[in-house]
Amino acid sequence: MMAIKSRKHSTSAYSQMSTVLAAMLLPAAAAHAADATPAPPVASGGVMQEVRVEGTKENDFKADRATSNKYTELLVNTPQTITVIKKELIEQQGAVTLADALRNTPGVGAFFLGENGNTNTGDAIYMRGFDASSSIYVDGVRDMGSISRDIFNVEQIDIVKGPAGTDGGRGSPTGSVNLSSKQASMQDAYSGIVTAGSGKQKRATADLNKVIDYNSGTAFRLNVLAQDSGNPARDVVKNKRWAVAPTIGFGIGSPTRVSLSLLHVDQDNIPDGGVPTIGLPGYTSPDSANTVVAKRRLYLNDAQRVDPSGFYGSTSDYDKVKADMATVRIDHDFSPSVKLQNMSRYGKTQQDYLLSAFRGNAANLVTETAVGVVLPAAQWTLKRPDLRTIKDQENQLLTNQTTVTFDFNGAGMKHTAVAGLEFINEKQLTYGYDTASLGVLADANLYHPNPDAAFKTPSAPKRNGVYGDATTNTQALYLFDTAKLGEQWMFSGGVRVDHYRTSYDAVVLTTATSNPPVPAGVFLPVKLDLADTLLTGKLSALYKPTESSSVYATVATSKQPPGGGTFQLSTSASSAANPKFDPQSTVTKEIGGKWDLLKQKLALAGAIYRTDVRNEIEQDPTDLLYYQTGKKRVDGIEVSLTGEIARNWLISGGYSHMKTKVTSGKVMTASGDNSLSYTPKDSFTVWTSYTLPMGLKLGGGANYVGKLLRGTDGAVGTPAYADAYWVVNAMAAYPVTRNIELQLNINNVFDKDYIQAINKSGYRYTPGAPRSGSLTANFRF
Repeated sequence: MMAIKSRKHSTSAYSQMSTVLAAMLLPAAAAHAADATPAPPVASGGVMQEVRVEGTKENDFKADRATSNKYTELLVNTPQTITVIKKELIEQQGAVTLADALRNTPGVGAFFLGENGNTNTGDAIYMRGFDASSSIYVDGVRDMGSISRDIFNVEQIDIVKGPAGTDGGRGSPTGSVNLSSKQASMQDAYSGIVTAGSGKQKRATADLNKVIDYNSGTAFRLNVLAQDSGNPARDVVKNKRWAVAPTIGFGIGSPTRVSLSLLHVDQDNIPDGGVPTIGLPGYTSPDSANTVVAKRRLYLNDAQRVDPSGFYGSTSDYDKVKADMATVRIDHDFSPSVKLQNMSRYGKTQQDYLLSAFRGNAANLVTETAVGVVLPAAQWTLKRPDLRTIKDQENQLLTNQTTVTFDFNGAGMKHTAVAGLEFINEKQLTYGYDTASLGVLADANLYHPNPDAAFKTPSAPKRNGVYGDATTNTQALYLFDTAKLGEQWMFSGGVRVDHYRTSYDAVVLTTATSNPPVPAGVFLPVKLDLADTLLTGKLSALYKPTESSSVYATVATSKQPPGGGTFQLSTSASSAANPKFDPQSTVTKEIGGKWDLLKQKLALAGAIYRTDVRNEIEQDPTDLLYYQTGKKRVDGIEVSLTGEIARNWLISGGYSHMKTKVTSGKVMTASGDNSLSYTPKDSFTVWTSYTLPMGLKLGGGANYVGKLLRGTDGAVGTPAYADAYWVVNAMAAYPVTRNIELQLNINNVFDKDYIQAINKSGYRYTPGAPRSGSLTANFRF
């Protein structure tokens, strides 16, 4: 009999072992077990026959399937680039947010800080050159709200690259991210993680699963989180949150299964507005060359960098988030070939955000006296006259999704089809504030800012009557089919139809640039409606040279209608949210191959792709009007390796190379290169770990992000580029007892100084985290 040492064996293996032992030792109890097996036969001579129990150790890094029921095949047989990040990899790295976890896939990250005085809030995720922030899903349902998502209740993360319009409807041109929540299971298990580290990091999570009744398949699971941490890279910045996620499952292991889940998250953070770009490579003085102060350009261009840990906001800044989610999921297997899933969800997210931002332009940099005498650098100051960013927003979601999966034979092929119907109601309510009520911060010393500095005017934020109230109702119908011709050919196709209607009621405050011309300072009501039907699809052919490999070709589309990412429609002639424009349209063509190696323990995948994005907004240089003549293209290569190289040796890694360009329209980068701005040409990620015979686990990895180019709309004073960088991380873990493991993580081992994200015209950037460490105690029972 094979001994199972790992505590991470599959549920099926656990059930088989438990059933056999019950049949041998507790016949009475076995009679009531849901999946009981007969008692082992006895030979005629009275000698019990051999009973063999086989179990398989779960691969900690390699997943066999995506969690969405729209993907019916194993990943090796799925004709699309899909990266799966499992919780074991996340825990080894000490990652706690979605942005942290996404560093395990190349070409995806939060590279862009925002524009002007604004800073992106939450998960501002870019994927293959385009913003994918509005294409984040939880259990297949779009998750709205610009918040930072914690992954304490996440089992695995699926990153679908390429158009995902057929899967989820409107969305990013280049993919989506789906977080799979933890569910109750028929195995008692109790675990906890307590972490302390650099930047006053303090965090604790608990994951408790309890079987309530074996006969009915009833179990309860509870995940909780408490965190009160600073930021090792930044002074004052705070990440404080608590959360609770209970789930109860009924009928687990039976043909009819019901799951009831709740999630509540409460965040009380101090946000990060970044630091001035002065002194960075590529920095040039914001002073115009033909002004009377042009001489200042000489010494500003050679000025030293500011301390990247300095905080240029106020300790009174805040980012308060309350998020609630309630989900009911019903699964029923009519037969092994016909299955139904119905999921209903209500979600609500409220964000109250205030950030004291700044712009390091010529008017706000004070480096000389009134008579033109240059001050010592230690006396240079930064004015912060009126740039306080405020966000008061509420998002609500109500949805019902029904999916039927069924197998059938037809046209000489075996088919697996997925048909679905979705009803979605999404709302977003945003309030504006009187800028005078936000207060004005005192001038900051450029090199030694004081976050406790007094305000020049009182700060008591008050709503000013400006608001935006948007509602989008969507009805969607989709059908996928995978047809198998013999043992080697598979053909897949899918089509989705989304009918949506967006209603936008707002009151706006006009400015001097309002169009049509209206006197500045006038409150103007706006009512806009947009209804349309989107049709997206995908088609692929796959050939299997061997049982554990495949090569494929795929073409897929997606669409993003006006206001599709934020709901907010606009009357601005240059805005993609103007209802007069057609949806942004994307086509991706991909050719790739996948191989499951070393007895399916190691997955190797590679693909080449081309993504064309059409209907981008461009201004005609002759009549100065705006038309949808813009086109962009991304040509790329991506490879990945995930799984077990040898016994106790795990690896997860990937490399991406992108060649981006504007095929129709003006060049986007300030340097004049025909590339997409803030998009790394090359990116690489790897993490590997090895467990020694005495139980000591050693791990480490590296991340590489190529140079980022500033856009043409970025102001002088924001560097034209951000340098490429490498960051190396390391980990060591040791089980001090059967139930307790201590884990040490060192991030940025070589203390690399780098730019994590850059603001295009606000003269600000987010510094990368310096070397930091954390010590974690993992408890498992």
